[in-house]
Amino acid sequence: MKKNVGGIDRILRIVLGLLIGAAGVYYESWLGLIGLIPLATGLFSTCGLYSIFGWSTCKKAEAE
Repeated sequence: MKKNVGGIDRILRIVLGLLIGAAGVYYESWLGLIGLIPLATGLFSTCGLYSIFGWSTCKKAEAE
């Protein structure tokens, strides 16, 4: 898949994913697994919803 998540968007997704996961561990809830979604999209720089809607936060050079 083509990269469509870049810059600040990527950093925010990684931080948010880690925070949701940590909250899940702290509260002993399996709902913390939801944090894997923003974490994975941030680490791989690809978001399925962005692809569907044709959005991108990457600069032209990053997307290639």
